[in-house]
Order: sequence, then structure tokens, then C-alpha cells
Amino acid sequence: MVDSTVPGERTQPLRPHDPRELGDYELLGRLGEGGMGTVYLGRKQNSKVLVAVKVVRLDLAHDDEFRRRFRSEVERARQVPPFCTAEVLDADPEHEQPYLVVEFVDGPTLADVVEQRGPLTSANLHSVAIGVATALTAIHGAGVIHRDLKPRNVLLAPGSPKVIDFGIARAMTATSGNTRPDQMVGTVAYMAPERFDSEADTPITPAADVFAWGSVVTYAGTGRTPFHADSPTATAARILTQPPKLDGLSKPLHDLVAHALEKDPANRPSARELLDLLISGDRPAASAAALEDQPDLRAAAVEAQAVTGYARPVPPAGAEPAAPVLAIPPGLVGYSENSIVTVPIEAVPEAAPAGAGAPGRPRRRVLPALLAAITVLVIAAGVGMIGLLLRDHFREDTPTPAGSPEAAATGSGQTPLLADKLAATGLWQATAQSDEQASCAFAQGALVARRETTGTFRCRGPRDPLADLSAEVGVRLDTRFSCAAIWFRFDDAKGGYQVRICEKDAYLSVHSADRVTLKKTLPLARPIPLYAAPTRIGLRVRGGSVELTQDGAAVGTAALTEPGLTQGRVVLGVFNDPAAPKEGPYEVAFSDLKIWA
Repeated sequence: MVDSTVPGERTQPLRPHDPRELGDYELLGRLGEGGMGTVYLGRKQNSKVLVAVKVVRLDLAHDDEFRRRFRSEVERARQVPPFCTAEVLDADPEHEQPYLVVEFVDGPTLADVVEQRGPLTSANLHSVAIGVATALTAIHGAGVIHRDLKPRNVLLAPGSPKVIDFGIARAMTATSGNTRPDQMVGTVAYMAPERFDSEADTPITPAADVFAWGSVVTYAGTGRTPFHADSPTATAARILTQPPKLDGLSKPLHDLVAHALEKDPANRPSARELLDLLISGDRPAASAAALEDQPDLRAAAVEAQAVTGYARPVPPAGAEPAAPVLAIPPGLVGYSENSIVTVPIEAVPEAAPAGAGAPGRPRRRVLPALLAAITVLVIAAGVGMIGLLLRDHFREDTPTPAGSPEAAATGSGQTPLLADKLAATGLWQATAQSDEQASCAFAQGALVARRETTGTFRCRGPRDPLADLSAEVGVRLDTRFSCAAIWFRFDDAKGGYQVRICEKDAYLSVHSADRVTLKKTLPLARPIPLYAAPTRIGLRVRGGSVELTQDGAAVGTAALTEPGLTQGRVVLGVFNDPAAPKEGPYEVAFSDLKIWA
């Protein structure tokens, strides 16, 4: 149970495997889980002051490069004045699991408020705009770049908003245990265009945080991000090629946000300039009201103006800024809140411009724009003929060897009807919910399905209707209480059957509309360990029954008794164990899928 003296709304009980103390700190409950690790509510022994303790993931803790970067970034973060930021209080980079201790901010995230209550009022929106600009001014003034500014990293504390997790994203990049050299860390909807630059040595500057500020303010004021699309890939395409959608923002905040969202980082204002414009004599009435009603916010903003600043580089007079060579990433990954978003970067040859652009503006590259258009069209079409073309492209022409698990599943060595390694966009596509609470994305050679809360989420795939079939797919469980969900004979209108593969059991259910009705539980031959090598799960659907296998061994058979569910598509996705807590995250990975009809 959570200590009755600590905030209960945001705090979940400790789980059996969670530590009870770290160094001098007693851990009281869980505040969240993200890309770097788990965040606990804690307090120093013999103290009543609450703190947030961020504990690094085990796979990162064993990486020497990560420890070095973590140590460096913690020292830089200590130099950030606490103007609208969560103050860094302590850290132990040498601990078996390195951890960071920061001020506990007792308030909801900006994302939670917008999700539950809708866009902010004008005065509250300007408070957030000023508070985040103040925080960035302090952060940049200390020589730190946030790199992952988003609504879930903005806490709405009494007095003024607080920005958290500044600078730590850099420690997670370019480490052997976390990302490859051609990947980066961030959240797609808030990433600046230069973050997708194909040049590996392109530096990330504070201008990237200013771009994220514009996206955060747009989300706070309208309930959507300025480049919102149906998938991370399409969102990236819009960031690279389209103007932002700022309908709903009133002037002059509308114009200031548009300025922050300039494609060319050299054209954006600095955080200090943002702050000056927000609290200058020309500020809108809403900004004035925000400062007058919140003296703490006014004091923080004025102090930040007085002692910090960060000037952006100015190109030579008359010179046209060099435009980055941009590539639309083909396998953009969209993990949700507080998680790594891995973006594979392709080097794209620079296309000759059709003509000179306007002074001070980057020239548009023909190939990236074309790739963006193709990406959006593929996502929009995604069914019917495209599915058939992709099926032919990924079809394996060699028969399955007799005696293999595939042959056992099919009863013969015939070629699969559908085959996809699930290592990149193919028959299955990257998808995400508009609220970023669930996603399907490609990472580390697998299709990763993730959901932040209990419930199901289905990945977009082929729509071929099948009746009798055999299928095999690699399944990996990445977090506790996560289950890999496989639907078959599924129709959007009528529903279908679902097999849920969890750590110890499999469950056959009927999924109709939003209701999942359990029909039979099948204990697995052996438990599936977390984040281990994939387990091969096989299904053999024949008439009125389905047979389940695990690594070629029989698990059990269940009857299929629903009269209206006779054919439909195969779908992959994520679900949770029936015993799972309400909050996740729940994450599974699929690899090397084969389907025979």
C-alpha cells in the first residue's frame, strides 16, 4: 500500500520487484515509467520532504558510455537555475542502478489536463507559454538542451508550470546498449525538422527546444499538435514539408508560435527572445493577466530575463541558410509518453533545386517531398491492392522444409500465403492513437505494439479475409502483465476471435465491438520470460476449432462456436493480462510472421 501521508492520485503502489530504498532514499510508490527507467516517489531517510527518484533501466545501467553521459548531463543539469524547472537535488551515477533525485512537483502533467478537460483557457494558456519559455531560458542559459520537451514533461504546479527531464535525453543517445548510430531519441510530434537531418554530425541546438515549445503551446491551446497525422511517419512528413495548423490560437500568440515553428532553426527566436516577447509591453492582454495573477511566475520570468540568455547564430547578411538534406524515415517508431522514439535515418542525395528560394528560407528538396507524399499515400490507401502488391513482394518462393515447425503447423511444406519479417514497413504498418496512448512501430527488427493503459490496440495490417488458416509468429513480452494479442476471422463490423498470449497462460476470447468475452484459458507449456528471445506461437484454425502451439509443442485446443464468425483477417496487437493494474505501459513485439491458407 502507498503511505497515507503521500499524494495518492498520481502514485501507484510499489510492485514486488521494485526496490524499497536507494542510497539514502526510501521509496514510497511509483510515479511513472518511461524511456530512461522508472520514476518513484521517495523521501530522504529521517525527512518528510518528498522527492522524485528516477532509476535507470538495467540495460542502460550496464552501458559504460551511458554512465559517462549520464554523469556529465547530471552535472550540467545541476547548473540550471530552478526557474520553472524541477530542481536537481541529488544523483548517484556509480550506483548499480544509477539514479537521479529531483524536486517532487505535486501537480498533473499538461497532457493529463488537456486530455481530461480539453484545451486551456486563454489566460492559462499564456501562463503555460510563459512558464515553459522561462524554463527554456534557464535551461539554455546553463548550456543544456532539453531534447524531449512535450506536454508530459510539463507539470502544472501551484504558482507556475514546471519543466522536468531536461538534458537527460542526450545521455540516452549513441550508447551501445540503447540506440544505434543512425537513431535518435525524442517524441515525433514535438521534434524539429533538423532532428531528421540525414547528416549524422549535424548538431542539435537550443532552436530544437524552441520548435518543441511551439508544438507544446499549440497542443495546450487546441488539443492537437500542429502537424498531427494518423501515424508517426505521416507526422514527420508534415513536420518536414507542411506549414503548421494553428487554428484556435489567437493573435499575437498565433504569430509567435508560427515563428517558433519555422523550418529553418536559424529563423526561430531564442528562448530568451520568446520570453521577452511574451512579457514585453506589446504582450497580449492574456499574457499580462497571467503575470498579474501569478506573482511567482512573474518573478521567475523576470529573474530568468535578468541572469540568463542564449543568442541564436545569425547568418551573414544576404546569405541563404544551408538547408539540411532531409529524409523521410521509412520505419518511424512511436513509443508513447516518456519513452524512446527511435527514428532510423536514411542518407538521401541532395536534389538540385528548381529555383532559388526566398532570402533567409531553406530551399525545398524534391526527393524528401516526394517521399513524404508517397508515405502519406501509402498510409491512406493501406488496403486492397497495396496489400496484394506487398504480399507478392514479401512472398517467400522456397518451400518450407519438411519437419520444421512451419510444416507441422500446415501439414505440408507449402509456401505461405502471407509472409512478413515485421522488421520494417511491409504488410504491417506503423500506427498510433491520436492521443499517443498506444502505438505500433518498428524497432530492433520487430513490430512493437505498446499501450499506456489497460485495453487492446491493433496494428494496421493486410485485410485479406481468411477462413481456415495456419499461422506462426515470434512473440516477445517487454513489460510485466503484457500480452501479445492475435485476432483471426476478424471483421471490423462483426468482430472476431482473439488469442491473448501472456506470461503463463493463453486466453481465447470473442472480441465484438469494445467487448472481449473470455471463452477458454490454456496454460502455456512453459512461462514466457520478459524481454527474452522470441517464442514461436502457432495457430491452426480448422472449421470449429483452433489449436495453439508454443515453439512447436501443443498447448491446447479450443472450440470456435460463434455462428457469424466464419472468416476474416489476421490482426496483431497488444492487450494486458487480466490481473494487470490499470496503468501500464504494456508492450509486446512480433517478428517473422507466416500465414498459410
